[in-house]
Amino acid sequence: MASDPDGLTTLPANTPPWLSPAVFLATCGGVGRLGLAPGTAGAAVGAMLAAGLAAWELPLPVEAALLVAINAVGVPICTRAVALLGRGSDPGAIVYDEVASLPLGLLVVPAVARSPVVIAIAFLLHRLFDISKLPPGRQLERLPAGLGIMADDWAASAWMAVGLVAIQWLARAGGVAWI
Repeated sequence: MASDPDGLTTLPANTPPWLSPAVFLATCGGVGRLGLAPGTAGAAVGAMLAAGLAAWELPLPVEAALLVAINAVGVPICTRAVALLGRGSDPGAIVYDEVASLPLGLLVVPAVARSPVVIAIAFLLHRLFDISKLPPGRQLERLPAGLGIMADDWAASAWMAVGLVAIQWLARAGGVAWI
């Protein structure tokens, strides 16, 4: 048995890193290994998480605390996974960052207003801003290990929230009910 110093994995020698708990979590059960566009697949899982949270209609402080906790544990999980995978600073298979960050930006929309259309718009905005890396996304991506992996997606989520608020404002200004 091989044991790592931080205690996140204890696996037999020569075990593929994909079986490590940290890599399993960071790839969201292997979603990140599905092939083309793993970030998009991860964001789709994040959209499903957002829809589930909206259905629960948790009080905003409870939902926000839960999402902050989910995002905070992502830093050490992604740090360990990237060390095990050894594929640069942000391997594409790691999608925990997309899954955890997408619901954060939806906190600007009341749970009762998070319809499938609103969540789809949030998904598209998150992908746009995650791919384009508007400031400070590119800069945050350069932070070390799991912090950099998570932080650039937090920036994408913040830009997504700005986009959702702008869409809400424009809809109201045009006399259209927010979907």
